This record gives sequence, structure tokens and C-alpha cells, in this order.
Amino acid sequence: MTIVDRAEMLAEQLVAPLGRRWVHVQAVAARAHEVAAAVSRDDVETLVAAAWLHDIGYSDQIGHTRFHPLDGARFLRAQDWPASIVNLVAHHSGARFEAEERGMSRELGEFPFSDSPVLDALVLADLTTGPSGERLSYDERISEILQRYPEDDPVHRTWLKAAPILREAIERAERRIVAASS
Repeated sequence: MTIVDRAEMLAEQLVAPLGRRWVHVQAVAARAHEVAAAVSRDDVETLVAAAWLHDIGYSDQIGHTRFHPLDGARFLRAQDWPASIVNLVAHHSGARFEAEERGMSRELGEFPFSDSPVLDALVLADLTTGPSGERLSYDERISEILQRYPEDDPVHRTWLKAAPILREAIERAERRIVAASS
């Protein structure tokens, strides 16, 4: 069984009960396959496994802090998943900005942040996939997030700060995909 197979099975176990969130996770994993040219061949399995696992922290079974990137990463670390995958889950899609809004930067700091092509590709996969698995542009996804959360919510405040920085991550990933096809 590959690490991607293990990730898919664990994600299904923890996220499928969450309904729409499971549809999103499946679509993000499919999107990760599509954008795999943004990473080296050696990193494709890491990217796709992280895509399957990125939202497991929403599960009531493991969501102790209610900050899903942290809860997911802590669970995976305790289960001896590779650090590369654990850290991608911890830092996916601007988690460092939300950690700051929630006063949880120290806790998230348990996991090293690495600004890498794999993180960029995971951001691209996640932030061009809507909450029901639909394909969205980055701008549509950010607009959807801002509409879903009220202005006083930490998630809304996060995206006001994080959106331009994560746009850069997506643009880097897209440039890598174009370069790989040349």
C-alpha cells in the first residue's frame, strides 16, 4: 500500500462523515494530481498524500483545538506520518496567518514552515477548489471564503491578510507547471 493509498483511507475514515468537507477533500486530491507538474517527481506522492490529509483536523475525533491545521498535524505526527506531510498539513493554505489571528502561532510553530514548491502546489489545489468540490478561480475562492465568514471571524480577518501572499504561491506553482510543459 502506498502512502497515497494510506492517506486516502485515513481521510475517508475521518472526513467522510463530514459530508460536504469530504467532497472538497476528494476534489483537492484530484486537483493535486492535475497540478503535480509543479513539483519534482520525487514529491508527487507527498503532494497528493497531503492533499488527502489537509482537512482531517476538522474531524471531531481529532479536532481538539478547533484549529484544523494544527489538530491534523498533531494527529499525523502522533501516528508517525512523514514529517514532510505533517508539516504540509500544518501549514496548508495560509495556516500561519490564521494561527496569528487565533493567538496560536506558538502552537503551530511546533511544525517547521517551509516555503516550497510542494506547499505552493497544495495551496493551488486547495484554493482553486470550492467547499463542495467545484473548480473555482483563486479570486472566486477567496470571495467565497470572505462571504462565508462574518467580518469579525478570525478566518475572515486571516484572508484579508493572507490573500495576496497566497496568490503569489499559486502564481509560482502555475509558472512551474508551464515551465514543466515547455
